[in-house]
Amino acid sequence: MGKKLSQNAKKRLRILLILLIVFVLLTAWGYVMQTVSYKVKSDKLDKGLRIVFISDLHNCFYGGTDQSGIIDEVNKASPDIVIFGGDVIDAWSGTKYALSLMKKLSSKYPCFYSPGNHEEMRDDKDTFYAEASKICPLLAGDHSDITVNGQNIRVFGAIDSVAWGKHTTQLQECFGALDDDRYNILIAHQPEQIDSYLGEGFNTDKDFDLILSGHAHGGQWRIPKILDQGLYAPDQGIFPKYTTGMYHYDDTVHIISRGLAKPLRMIFIPRIFNRPELSIIDINR
Repeated sequence: MGKKLSQNAKKRLRILLILLIVFVLLTAWGYVMQTVSYKVKSDKLDKGLRIVFISDLHNCFYGGTDQSGIIDEVNKASPDIVIFGGDVIDAWSGTKYALSLMKKLSSKYPCFYSPGNHEEMRDDKDTFYAEASKICPLLAGDHSDITVNGQNIRVFGAIDSVAWGKHTTQLQECFGALDDDRYNILIAHQPEQIDSYLGEGFNTDKDFDLILSGHAHGGQWRIPKILDQGLYAPDQGIFPKYTTGMYHYDDTVHIISRGLAKPLRMIFIPRIFNRPELSIIDINR
């Protein structure tokens, strides 16, 4: 009898060990960065445009504190421009690794940055914004123009959380500066506000060509073919609708990055089947 109980105990232990190994592997897999490519068509860009979109970094680093993991992948992509989306830093941590990455990439590529809700939550946000704006254009209700291969590009940014009372004012300013003769890109952090980004509630008949968002972290826990948008996302709750992928709305394309967030506080809520994403966007005729 004792021998039989011992065998049952061993069997349960093996099962527990297998489950633990599977959990560890899934958790580890969720912290390995993945490069995700998007193909966008536009008649405005007959010579093409390649964008690297870095969203929700949360002051994390890859490949060591020198950010070599991200920098190497960006160099492989050889983009025309690099766009930093919101939450490049976390609300509760430092800013060193984010600023380091921004400085290193801006020395080689034209860069643009628009903040998100985590920057707005910080008491020292003005100090950080001052540092970031020395590196590249910081877009919050305004825009910056660039010419790539003779093509006119206009990049907009809006701090898009209604909680800080800036959404309507900044987005209205962006709509007012849309130029049909340019390719218009809007950096707007929170994807669940897509109706506003498409003009709902604004007196406008113009649209952005490309909208770039993050914020949802890919829905955190994903199950392929079952929970493709994940289990939970901030401001969307359980079974969110907008956490990852590419959406088409007439002439507007909306891309949502799963982001690069992997701060230590998330070790208790690991990313499962949801690898951190570095987005590469190719726009061609």
